[in-house]
Amino acid sequence: MTYIVLIVLLLLSACFSGLNLGMMSLTPQDLKRKMEMGNKRARKIYEVRKKGNLLLVTLLLGNVAVNAFIAIFMGSIASGLIAGIVATLLITIFGEIFPQAIFSRFALQVGSRVVWLVKIFIFILYPIAAPFAYLLNKILGEELPAVYSRHELSKIIAEHSESDSSDIERDESKIVRGALTFGDKIVRTAMTPRSLVISLDVNDVLNEKTLRFLGKHGYPRVPVLDKETQEVKGLIYTYDLLNLKNLNKKAIDVCHKKLIYVHESAELDRVLKNLIKNRQHLFVVINEFKEFSGIITVEDIVEDILGKKIADEFDNPYKKVVKRKRAAKKYARKASHLAKA
Repeated sequence: MTYIVLIVLLLLSACFSGLNLGMMSLTPQDLKRKMEMGNKRARKIYEVRKKGNLLLVTLLLGNVAVNAFIAIFMGSIASGLIAGIVATLLITIFGEIFPQAIFSRFALQVGSRVVWLVKIFIFILYPIAAPFAYLLNKILGEELPAVYSRHELSKIIAEHSESDSSDIERDESKIVRGALTFGDKIVRTAMTPRSLVISLDVNDVLNEKTLRFLGKHGYPRVPVLDKETQEVKGLIYTYDLLNLKNLNKKAIDVCHKKLIYVHESAELDRVLKNLIKNRQHLFVVINEFKEFSGIITVEDIVEDILGKKIADEFDNPYKKVVKRKRAAKKYARKASHLAKA
């Protein structure tokens, strides 16, 4: 009979200790998300977890009371020092270490199975636990939701993609992380530098040679540049050249004069919003001296989010990446030198 009582008390101690760690580690926000995805286990636990302070006080009161009973019970069957040592070892090993190790790993699975027992504990200890829970609610307020920064979310997603138990693939992780962090980047990091921009001169005539040149590169929009002043005067839309009336005219006479300029230090997320708002696919980039320094397109920003270049049938992907990287590094060094000067 003595051993049965001791085992029951240790089981109760293990339940209170494990449930305290396991259930309190499941935040109401986590459980709500799981519920919205149809998780029945989360729904069961949420019924008791939504009143966090009442649950916390109930489990702590039960744990302290049971551990006190174990100490008293051991004192009745053994001498003081031995009883204290044995009670401490039993509570630590079987009432704390093992149950907390189990519940910390399988909180949702185990918690949903014994939630009925938690409801019984709450019912029994409610007269004592409720006043303490009420005071905690008044003093500390409701539990604060866990809010993560963009960088923290990016790190969490990266960790999940590296885990064998996660269904997030590395390519998906890369895209999501790119979308979360591209707001911290500026135009200079994603733009096509001036040295790589395919353009026409204002005096170029739209003849067969020009059409072959445009067809070779395959860009739907080509800047028209005054090479003397290094100013962009407009954009040639290659689909306009399907109209034969535009042939044998100068590029400056056919190009669209409506241009939108953006500073190379502008944030990428704002630029993308403006591209969408203005229904444009290309902005002209200028530096601090208001000089033409490159172009930024929707494709450039998407490539930055994806973390890789998008090659079409006109591109040599390897050459494009190498040239882009070299030009970007060269321009970054030049911009840094000018800033220091």
